[in-house]
Parts: sequence; C-alpha cells; structure tokens
Amino acid sequence: MREIFAGMPWWVKWIAVPVIALVVFGGLIASILQVVFGLLFKVLVFVALVGGLIYVVRKFTASSSSRSDW
Repeated sequence: MREIFAGMPWWVKWIAVPVIALVVFGGLIASILQVVFGLLFKVLVFVALVGGLIYVVRKFTASSSSRSDW
C-alpha cells in the first residue's frame, strides 16, 4: 500500500482519498451512526422511565404507609 502512495503528492493521501471514502461510504456511515444514536436515545428513555416509575412507586408506598400510621 505504501508503494502505491509513494509517488503521490501529500494532498492525495490526506484530502482526496478521505473525501472519496466519505462520498462512497457516506450513506453507510450515516446509517450506522443513526442506528447507534437511536439505540442510545432509546436506552436513555428506558432508564428515565424505569427510574421515574421506581420513584413514583416508592413515593406512593411511603405515603400510603405513613397514612396507615395515623
């Protein structure tokens, strides 16, 4: 691989090749990022909902047990 780029100018290795890779694989990269960020968002929503449910249940059970103390 090095001998292929040996006679090329610096901008071919560092600008042209990455730009071509982004053009060719850009849709694939965007799809993968979309799936990853979508999954992370769903995990965060799940954690928030479960945490909220646990908070509400503990608050309700604590208030109902304190009412029975009267």
